[in-house]
Amino acid sequence: MALTFTELQAITNDYFIMDGKKAIDIYFSDSFLMWQFMDKKKGIFERPSGGERWRIPLEYDGQEGGFHSRGEALSSDSKEIINAAFANPKHAYGNATIYRPDELAAAGEYAEVQLVQSQLGSAQKTVRKKIAQNNYGQNTDADKNITGLRSCCFGTSSVAYLGIAEDDLVSSDGVTKPWAAKGTATAEAISLPVIRTLRSLAKIGDGAGGRPDVGVTTETLFNVVSGILQVQQRFTEDKDVTKAGFTNLVFEGMTITPDDYIAAGYFFAVNSKHYGWAIHKDGFFQRTPWGDLTNAPNGIAGKTMKIFWDGNQVVSNRKAHAGHSNLT
Repeated sequence: MALTFTELQAITNDYFIMDGKKAIDIYFSDSFLMWQFMDKKKGIFERPSGGERWRIPLEYDGQEGGFHSRGEALSSDSKEIINAAFANPKHAYGNATIYRPDELAAAGEYAEVQLVQSQLGSAQKTVRKKIAQNNYGQNTDADKNITGLRSCCFGTSSVAYLGIAEDDLVSSDGVTKPWAAKGTATAEAISLPVIRTLRSLAKIGDGAGGRPDVGVTTETLFNVVSGILQVQQRFTEDKDVTKAGFTNLVFEGMTITPDDYIAAGYFFAVNSKHYGWAIHKDGFFQRTPWGDLTNAPNGIAGKTMKIFWDGNQVVSNRKAHAGHSNLT
């Protein structure tokens, strides 16, 4: 017999809490960036409660200061050093629908529970994939999809990224552009010197956190790097990342991992101190109750629910990240 809405909701609630909430892990198990920065909340993790745009503070210049001699007048002027990037929230969803014929065909309570759980798992994987695919997108602020790492690292000077165009933010020297995209499209073979050069391109300081500490690339390029390091015996693994199921290696302080959602030829160097997510407080894989499709405009015999995600990828220092395309 068909499940009642109360029974559906009970099965749904049980699904997300059983086995130590393993079902929650599905959201993050297919993307290293989602696992590291969304699940483990490394780096920026903002939870705004509303607004059409979300403010991400950033520092781009210094205050007045310098050496002085006895009796010399000191400047007390205050320079504006804090600006803000503004992230437009993006909205993704996954759908779960159970048609009445499928309910009736399920033989017994166990089969009914399996039917519901399979649909819930499918909805989770759908919304996860939509987000993971956009991690590396080159969408503008106005696009409905996430403003991904290609937008950050390969944007043009006149196109705004997180509300700021490269030419809009110039340091006091009149030359340096702190919001400039750091990307290179030089066609070359991936190598350790190439990775070092890319990290140097995004260098913001000599101390801790001064260079990118996360590298993501394709499996093909990862295997090349892994082969080089294995021959030279110059790598280790991040045990926590490995335990989470992600293949990785650590090279000179950078954890490098493959990601199937990156386009061929790309390598991104990310500084975890200046990268992360802003996710609405009511939009972190928020589930709706099951609803009846029978009275919907199409009059379909079935029940449905949605999983919503409302957020965006954000950075607080654009030049702290770099991308390289056309690698082989």
